[in-house]
Amino acid sequence: MPVAIAHSSRIRPLRIRPLLAALCLGVAVLASPVPAFARGPEGIADVAEKVIDAVVNISTTQTVEAKGSGESKGAMPQLPPGSPFEEFFEDFFKNRRGEKGGAPRKTNSLGSGFIIDPAGVVVTNNHVIADSDEINVILNDGTKIKAELVGVDKKTDLAVLKFKPPAGKTLTAVKFGDSDKLRLGEWVIAIGNPFSLGGTVTAGIVSARNRDINSGPYDSYIQTDAAINRGNSGGPLFNLNGEVVGVNTLIISPSGGSIGIGFAVPSKTVVPVVDQLRQFGELRRGWLGVRIQQVTDEIADSLNIKPARGALVAGVDDKGPAKPAGIEPGDVVIKFDGKDIKEPKDLSRMVADTAVGKTVDVVVIRKGKEETKQVTLGRLADDAKPQPASAKSQPEAEKLVTQKVLGLDLAALSKDLRGRYKIKDSVKGVLVTGVDDGSDAAEKRLSAGDVIVEVAQESVGNAADIKKRVDQLKKDGKKSVLLLVANGSGELRFVALSLQ
Repeated sequence: MPVAIAHSSRIRPLRIRPLLAALCLGVAVLASPVPAFARGPEGIADVAEKVIDAVVNISTTQTVEAKGSGESKGAMPQLPPGSPFEEFFEDFFKNRRGEKGGAPRKTNSLGSGFIIDPAGVVVTNNHVIADSDEINVILNDGTKIKAELVGVDKKTDLAVLKFKPPAGKTLTAVKFGDSDKLRLGEWVIAIGNPFSLGGTVTAGIVSARNRDINSGPYDSYIQTDAAINRGNSGGPLFNLNGEVVGVNTLIISPSGGSIGIGFAVPSKTVVPVVDQLRQFGELRRGWLGVRIQQVTDEIADSLNIKPARGALVAGVDDKGPAKPAGIEPGDVVIKFDGKDIKEPKDLSRMVADTAVGKTVDVVVIRKGKEETKQVTLGRLADDAKPQPASAKSQPEAEKLVTQKVLGLDLAALSKDLRGRYKIKDSVKGVLVTGVDDGSDAAEKRLSAGDVIVEVAQESVGNAADIKKRVDQLKKDGKKSVLLLVANGSGELRFVALSLQ
């Protein structure tokens, strides 16, 4: 059965029949006394009663264009000629497709949120309110109030809303707790307000922390088995002190209903995002100006770093803060602002969470020695996107003077070859014209058109330089060699190839 990751405001409800069958099968068990600890801690009811009025329903309306007559032609069911329902279904489906001049129609969606300020400030998910024309907040007692958008952050899927409280009504607001203090197995409470039916409470434990499910650049989710169902996106995850430690956002499910694998954005991530959205209406993230990659065991061995850790700098932006600070490609960042960097995402999160303009110490390993660089962070542009590598040109092989090293056919760069492989004049090094099938170089995705810039952190200008460096490393007993490789547009990456 396929497993899907779904936003919890858009998932399908569980089927009822299997649930009823399960309940029937469980009658004999439930007839015997159940220990108190099996139901969870007694404090859940007290916490729920204290905070439930702060949990709201988010109702949005969006205007969508009616589909044209050429779409969804196969949607109408096939009926026998002369069927008494034929005319009814034809009219119904034509109207849905807009075949009778259908006008734009409105669609509605539901999610949850929670009040963090009695003045009427609400936190929810961005995907709950995305592309909506109108947003309404529905309080736990059913009061419906129009809300306005303060700001959103798509990278963390968070949004802040504001509404005017009803005259004479005091709103219940909740406070954030410290998600870093959560322990595995600790009880948490998920509360949502789906379908405007009022608050719903589920309880479970923290199954994992710092989960990276590749849904965004700053993934660090809390995983919980507390049920997070349809309409619960944007709702709070509480600890037993009644503090918000996360915002319920995603589930993994084959059916659309909760199977005990839910994810919440931790409060450590939420708080600074909410603060900036309230203050500026946008996110102002720190920017270091480097491209980074994983330090694999092979790369760590080549750089004499034990154990493998940190973030390897593969490229430095000419206009970024790292360049004037002296950070170079090949440096491995192991500390940022006094905090250890275990992997590249640690550095990404820390830089993003650091104030623009702050000067921080960045500790790097360069040629086996630690060095400290001081960097004044810039501001990350909201539309900053990784630049894709240029498509590799695969022309027919020309008779060239080449030398084979480590399964690579190497040639000196010439004006003709630069034009054929679309390599910029600023790129210096030795051209790869071919790669042996089944070689380590092929497995590491080296291909014709790549340019080897450095071998073992030393510049190379011809194939003989590369062979000389490789032969020396073999004599020294090294197991791998570190190559700095550029594509045609000059983007760099490190590749470690086996010498054995």
